[in-house]
Amino acid sequence: MRALVRETHLRPGAMIYPLFICPGESVRKEISSMPGCFNLSIDEAVKEAEQCAALGLGGLLLFGLPAEKDEQGTGAWADDGIVQSALRELKKNRKLDSLVMMADVCLCEYTSHGHCGVVVRDGNHYEVANDASVALLAKTAASLAAAGADVIAPSDMMDGRVASIRAALDAGGHEQVPVLSYASKFASAFYGPFREAADSAPQFGDRRSYQMDGGNLREAMREIELDLAEGADMVLMKPAMPYLDVIRAARERFDVPMGAYQVSGEFSMLHAAFQRGWLEPERAMMESLISIRRAGADFIVTYFAKDAAKVLA
Repeated sequence: MRALVRETHLRPGAMIYPLFICPGESVRKEISSMPGCFNLSIDEAVKEAEQCAALGLGGLLLFGLPAEKDEQGTGAWADDGIVQSALRELKKNRKLDSLVMMADVCLCEYTSHGHCGVVVRDGNHYEVANDASVALLAKTAASLAAAGADVIAPSDMMDGRVASIRAALDAGGHEQVPVLSYASKFASAFYGPFREAADSAPQFGDRRSYQMDGGNLREAMREIELDLAEGADMVLMKPAMPYLDVIRAARERFDVPMGAYQVSGEFSMLHAAFQRGWLEPERAMMESLISIRRAGADFIVTYFAKDAAKVLA
């Protein structure tokens, strides 16, 4: 009877699994701070994707670890870039047709300094140049769409990047490729393990000058509104659990597809409690996910996606 009258439901098709793609062959390197998650070479990523498709997951969110980095992050838009190459390989595999291939668009994994855009230095002072960064992000988005991305997901938080990305996609003949904007991405302590996974920790300073202040709910609504006005088709809230009120406020205000990213720190702290026997793994995992859906997220990007799908099977 409880199942019959339940108001909020989870399903595998509403979950997106992140993959971290690295150079090489037969590489499956566990991420020490994220149990059960790996840096994967393309051949191993294909195997992982086949498991995700068999479990009925909705899609994958792809991140790249390039062989080399530089100040401009040129690996982000290279035709033979790590994610571009992975997309072409994944798209060849008919077993994966049910998966939506989302490509993260940011420069932090590709820059030698670890920031999400172009850094301009003046002595000891530095700043991230917004407009110069936006031009490179648009170039990256066009490259990923050409390689086969079904959805372009900019996570950089530069101002005006959605409009530039939309224009670049349209100019490249990719009018039908939607933009999933990380419209409400907060400067958060909960990103720590991801920075190991993606090798993207800033080499100096931090990202608070372009990611949002965690105390600003009204500003988050303005950021979402601006991105939608620029042409975003969907929005993604990040992190999820520390910002459930933001998800709820956005759900009540905006009638667009909305996702939430249960980020690495949320995943890792739960696993730390599981390992110590402090929380029951299955129940805590599912409760954390249902809270995000109940707050208003239509879909969830989560490292628990495969385990949750097995529970739901």
